[in-house]
Amino acid sequence: MHHMKEIVTYFLLFLLQTSSSTDTIGPNQYLKDGDILVSSGKAFALGFFSPGKSSNRYVGIWYNKVAEQTVVWVANRDNPINGTSGVLAIDPAGNLVLSDGNHNLSVWSTNLTSMILKKSSSAQLMDSGNFVLFQDQSKSVITWQSFDYPTNTILPNMKAGWQKRTGLNIFTSWKSHDDPGTGEYMFKLELIGTPQFFLFKGTKKIWRTGPWNGPGWSGVPEMVSNFIFKISYVENDDEVTITHTIKDPSIFSRVVVNESGTLDTWQESKRGWARFWSAPTDQCDSYAHCGASGNCNLYNLSEFECSCLQGFEPKIERQWYLRDASRGCKRKQGENICGNGDGFNKVTNVKVPDTSTARVNKSLQLRECHDLCLKNCSCTAFASANISGGENGCLTWHGDLVDIRQFSNKGQDLYLRVPAELKRLSWEEIGDNCDSVNSSNASHNLLIMLVVEEEEKR
Repeated sequence: MHHMKEIVTYFLLFLLQTSSSTDTIGPNQYLKDGDILVSSGKAFALGFFSPGKSSNRYVGIWYNKVAEQTVVWVANRDNPINGTSGVLAIDPAGNLVLSDGNHNLSVWSTNLTSMILKKSSSAQLMDSGNFVLFQDQSKSVITWQSFDYPTNTILPNMKAGWQKRTGLNIFTSWKSHDDPGTGEYMFKLELIGTPQFFLFKGTKKIWRTGPWNGPGWSGVPEMVSNFIFKISYVENDDEVTITHTIKDPSIFSRVVVNESGTLDTWQESKRGWARFWSAPTDQCDSYAHCGASGNCNLYNLSEFECSCLQGFEPKIERQWYLRDASRGCKRKQGENICGNGDGFNKVTNVKVPDTSTARVNKSLQLRECHDLCLKNCSCTAFASANISGGENGCLTWHGDLVDIRQFSNKGQDLYLRVPAELKRLSWEEIGDNCDSVNSSNASHNLLIMLVVEEEEKR
């Protein structure tokens, strides 16, 4: 009997050792505090950690080859373990479960129904940083993955947005450097109107990407000038997602919702992490900084960055002259639209207004979009939905135009409805301009080093 106990003890130690020195937890294995999983290419590690000055213990994923421990995902972010008694294992039903051994409590679980699980489930840490729970040892069916339940970090190859299978994946900041708990800043896709990402502080919108316009997001025109990334946008009945991949696999890159309220893109270098993009960065990035029917322009340094669109004036002049444009602009008295001779003037190189209340028809050309807007008195502006290689698709706005900002030589054109006395462009002039845009875009696209793939299925 004593000999049998020794055999069992050595067998359990062997199982524990194999689970802590590979990339996989099997059905009879577990990971205790102090052990780690390492992905096959040694890019990522998974184990227990304490952030900053905290003594609390969490299960997380971090870069294995980066000297400064950089955590990209946390399982029990809102339920820390006090002490080193934590154990991560696959329970008899096939779920991943993190337990506090001191109190015999489950602090985190994948919490999947037994209908889709099998007792032979296994969990593997991939070289992408994704922790995947497979239905069985063959690893042919994925039942859960950490990429679908992110914390504060968007990694290459991770789909950000909405999937019919899992719903929205929402990225939320840590509470602080010492606490990975759910913070107050949130980055998520909004599907109302046309899809666009927002950065929130609580329920308040603080920054917006704008809609996808072919080359990239309307409000992030610099996206198309970077040759390091390959961007894929998918919009169909099953998903609305964006994925970025790194062309050079030796480069580590991550996008983080920071606890200070910014969305930052970092690349790892010999000196540590270097930030090469961030938003919001200036007043014009702040959501609705100039209010309704206001345009934010930082390029005229001698004047207030906010101005009213043509045909509008400050809603409250006193506040405006105190450089508070939050109440926005109103249509000038006596200037009525929807009369004979209404038309459109072009506002160039802008981030188009918030499309939450906009209407989209991707089958229309710009001329048809112009006609559609002109015959509807409630239509206040229109723009192309896709500017890749020309002007295609139709966006129309039927109310306030909010969160417009001016770019120096990027962005896209917005066609603003104005009464006859202000109209400058005839449709023929707009059409001629579109032809020149098509020509310039065709040559410009040859120079773009970023490859953008857009898939749309109807």
